[in-house]
Amino acid sequence: MFPFSQAAERGRLLLSVSLLGLACSAGAALGQDRAAAPAAQDSVALDEIVVSATGRPTPVREVASSVTVVTAEEIEQQQRRTLPQALATVPGLNIVQIGGPGGQTSVFMRGTNSNHVKVLIDGIEANDPSTPNRSFDFGSMQTDDIERIEVLRGPQSGLYGANALGGVVSITTRRGEGPPKMTARVEAGSQGTFNQSAGFSGGTDRFDYAFNVSHFRSDSTDSVPSQLIPPGQKVRPNAYDSYTYSARLGFALTDTLRLNWTGRYTDGKFLNPYDAGYPSVPTPYRGSQNYGQAMTRGEVVWDPFGGRFVSRLGLSYTNQDRFSRSPNAFGLLGLPTEYLGERTKVDWRGDLEIAKGHNLIMGLQYERERLETTNFTASNGNRAAFLEYQGNIQDRFFLAANIRRDDNDSYGDHTTWRVAPAVILPWTDTKLKASYGTGFKAPTLSELFVDYRPGYNFHGNPDLRPEESRGWDVGFEQPLFDRKLQFGATWFQNNIRNLIVTNATFDSYANVGRARTKGVEAFAALEISPQFRIRADYTFTLAKDESARQELLRRPRHKASATATWTPMEKLTLSATLIYVGPWIDGNRDFSVSRLKAKGATLVNLAAEYKATDKVTVFGRIDNLFDKRWENPVGFLVPGFGAFGGIKVALGG
Repeated sequence: MFPFSQAAERGRLLLSVSLLGLACSAGAALGQDRAAAPAAQDSVALDEIVVSATGRPTPVREVASSVTVVTAEEIEQQQRRTLPQALATVPGLNIVQIGGPGGQTSVFMRGTNSNHVKVLIDGIEANDPSTPNRSFDFGSMQTDDIERIEVLRGPQSGLYGANALGGVVSITTRRGEGPPKMTARVEAGSQGTFNQSAGFSGGTDRFDYAFNVSHFRSDSTDSVPSQLIPPGQKVRPNAYDSYTYSARLGFALTDTLRLNWTGRYTDGKFLNPYDAGYPSVPTPYRGSQNYGQAMTRGEVVWDPFGGRFVSRLGLSYTNQDRFSRSPNAFGLLGLPTEYLGERTKVDWRGDLEIAKGHNLIMGLQYERERLETTNFTASNGNRAAFLEYQGNIQDRFFLAANIRRDDNDSYGDHTTWRVAPAVILPWTDTKLKASYGTGFKAPTLSELFVDYRPGYNFHGNPDLRPEESRGWDVGFEQPLFDRKLQFGATWFQNNIRNLIVTNATFDSYANVGRARTKGVEAFAALEISPQFRIRADYTFTLAKDESARQELLRRPRHKASATATWTPMEKLTLSATLIYVGPWIDGNRDFSVSRLKAKGATLVNLAAEYKATDKVTVFGRIDNLFDKRWENPVGFLVPGFGAFGGIKVALGG
């Protein structure tokens, strides 16, 4: 790995020289489903486009799948600095973060497992091959360079392959455009927070560029509930320090040939109280987790027929290196435990317009994953081909259907598919939508090959089969009063089999589990005036282990959120967000008690921005207004009351 490398030191110097001010803004509703929610300035975004649902830019009115879009404007207004904060109000998601900023963060989508979510950053698969379950740690990502986030719910393996059993989170970073522009932001506040970012971007028809560097620090976050701290013992707070460097370039060689490149590197360190004993208790000493995440992608785009056939050939690479160190009885850190995960992927995609409103998307992929530990190395390859039809009939009936075939070195062939029709009724403009699809999650390299012996006598199982799912949803969306009022609901169900769990003898993995998740996602959005908007979302989820006949852990049945945004004057924007998460089933801090009922909570956040000039914006926010001491997960406190403020400066553009 590259912890606190020379690149990081250069980034620190760049930050200290180039930061000119502080920034952000307050409030629009996060998690705004563009098929149903109003835009920030207009009554409705008639031409809003999503990409993740079909793999190509598509107006949301034509999309049957459940997609929520979070834009850069919303992230800035809400002043959400990390990816978990940006996703907090998205319906269908439950977010669990261990120990506040920088802590390991899992996202459960529609009741499926946290490792059933595929994460893409500028088309690069970000799921970590070095983790035992190949999940993505959402807690390590900052939002400064994000242009938009698309959350696509439901089985999506027909287009995206393994890990998309529950859905896809697709993140797109900013692309440079227009005259050269520099931005800088500084923010400080509670929990020892001190954040900075700087960016430089611009572009023409031939060449575009965007560079960004950001630093996030929070060095005094209390995460241990007081009742778990032994009498007379002092437990030190969590500390998190992370730098992210990113770049995105595009160059049009000719009118028909274009080159694109994106790169990203994150260098972070997280310190948290170390637990010892059994049942374990927090000690005065802290463990250390370091990580270095590098990812890059190059792409050649050929468009010889004016958009009738567009061909893309890409090569991407990710390197995710993480290691942890635990203290001994004297508080000294021992030798590190290190895991390295690599993924190399080559992909080709062709978009063919058969006729106006009818398109074929075809693709070929090859990827190889590699896992390396202190004394073990393993790798695995996968080849895939997919085909999708997308149609628009009379601008009223829409259909997307895809099929995919994967050929894996370890588990063999696997076929997945999805069909998603939608229709918009005349007179009422009611949108009826449905989808049915299959998904799968391939066994990880750790589950297949890693042995934990002789100490634990636990070994991998190379005969594991993929986890599989079949899922459907059906829903409607209704606009009224010139789309100033919009509401809708979607019912969903997923049936999962061959879940990979520890076998009955506790010495390996086995395909024995079955699960069913079902529920409803509902929303209502109201524009009272161009200056005042409100949106509410509600999700009911019932997730059960069908083999054990009990509810799955960390899946609350009820989640609700509401966001109000008010612009009382041209330069001032205010917002308030309420998030309610109901009770759920969890284990205690060290799982010595494997099942207990966790309490729910209601959190309130406020944000405000004031545009002092065309170039300077002053902002402030309050998180957890009522200082709710809530454990999520059990045994780990969410950050308490926090007040933050700063300035953002923009030059040029």
